[in-house]
Amino acid sequence: MTLQDELNAYKAKPAHPNMRPEFGAIFGRTISGLIASGQAERALKAGDLAPPFELPDEDGTLVSSTALLERGPLVLSFYRGVWCPFCNIEMKALQAALGEIEARGATLVAISQQTLANNRKSRRDNDLHFPVLSDKGGDVGAAFGIRWVIPDEMREVHRQLGGPMPAFNGEESWTLPMPARYVVGQDGVIAYAEINPDYTKRPEPSDLFPVLDHLRERAAT
Repeated sequence: MTLQDELNAYKAKPAHPNMRPEFGAIFGRTISGLIASGQAERALKAGDLAPPFELPDEDGTLVSSTALLERGPLVLSFYRGVWCPFCNIEMKALQAALGEIEARGATLVAISQQTLANNRKSRRDNDLHFPVLSDKGGDVGAAFGIRWVIPDEMREVHRQLGGPMPAFNGEESWTLPMPARYVVGQDGVIAYAEINPDYTKRPEPSDLFPVLDHLRERAAT
């Protein structure tokens, strides 16, 4: 089963017990509005220079993108948080692909705006063996062009469903990153970018492999 098949299967499951009929329309308007905004098209793409960052991992240890790139290409997965089942399904799929990613000389890290404690929960609940970095306030997401502001009507849905962003993220901005996956070459240039305003759609982890193979072949010449 592909990652998208798993996401579609989850989407077809019975709704959250607190889901109200009008919430579906709000979800739809939020996704449609984000797509219509064109923000995904304005985000950093392949060929752009990736902004360097230094972020704490789930234990508070600072992780530098510059240091990671000295070892090989960097795979970045921006995700919304442990409260998002679609994100957790994707994290598990990336974990399943971790061996293939590392065999190609790359390092995988996930980036979320949530607190360190919630990033530890992400690692524990999804049995992840790659770092989960905390981008509190979303400054790194903003540098990549993928941070967006949750509209007021969607904020109320989050409250009703038990997931208010200030509680998960430890700050009051009510912002999130669009789900996004990047490959950054050792020269700091983005070699692959996939940004999804619709959080129910994610690229397959295997899409990374040809990109990483190309980077490895280029480095060997």
